[in-house]
Amino acid sequence: MKNLFIAAALMIVTLSTVAGESHQYIIERTIPGAQNLTSDELKSISQKSRAILESLGPEIQWQQSYVAEDKLYCVYLSPNKELIAKHARLGGFPADKIVEVSGIIGPQTADD
Repeated sequence: MKNLFIAAALMIVTLSTVAGESHQYIIERTIPGAQNLTSDELKSISQKSRAILESLGPEIQWQQSYVAEDKLYCVYLSPNKELIAKHARLGGFPADKIVEVSGIIGPQTADD
């Protein structure tokens, strides 16, 4: 379990290095009915987001998103909040809240 945690931490550090001085952010997006989006709709949203990310360059990276009720919670690497807000504006995506991750904990945090 400890090795898995170390591998995950190294992956985050590696991604941060690739992206320059990146920080991890969580974006809260309110999308009424998000939980009812079809796989085709999610695919379309993902393709649009990815195309905009490619146009913005490698400094901003989308890691993953979670669909929960009327929200999407997206995890990004970026040098700043402004670049994430620009991505949202260009894509027409809501970005109700953009917060920087200050730490990560999980079950492995309880070990040693």
